Amino acid sequence: MLESDVALMNTAPGASRSGEDELVTTGQLRELLRAHGWSGRFDRDEHELAEVREVRGELRRVWALDRDAMVEAVNAVLDTTEIAPHLARHDGKDWHLHASPSDAPLAARLRLETAFALVDVIRADETERLRECGAEDCDGVLLDLSRNRSKRFCSQRCANRTNMTAYRRRQAGDADDRPDEGAGT
Repeated sequence: MLESDVALMNTAPGASRSGEDELVTTGQLRELLRAHGWSGRFDRDEHELAEVREVRGELRRVWALDRDAMVEAVNAVLDTTEIAPHLARHDGKDWHLHASPSDAPLAARLRLETAFALVDVIRADETERLRECGAEDCDGVLLDLSRNRSKRFCSQRCANRTNMTAYRRRQAGDADDRPDEGAGT
């Protein structure tokens, strides 16, 4: 679930690969849902798209919260949403928990399924694994599942760009430290 949340949040301008909003059509939404194995009700209309785009912003705000503030946000979702947990098996996935009815609107399911996933993250005291990208020019997010908790960037592209920028700064600094040629004779 959290991986699909990251993919959803990283469709926003400033976080996407293109730098543009990558969730502006129902076709883009359909492809995102297909890529992440979402099942259940899909209305495939502009209203659903607008609601999912709203959820995208809500998720981004929650992702950046500290643990105690995240608890408040998760509890707010749990308090206002119809919860109907049930086990499901579909699309080649083994039994897993769905928190909402499959006929609930997509935006409601996104909110609730994310809240349930965040419950586990909070209970395990692992909220530091939910991060914002370390690239200065990126608004992306990441889920650090690395063993040593060292992931800093939402993509290899951001890591490469940041490393190249740091390299160029170091090279420029080395050039500034060199004496001017022909000086001092």
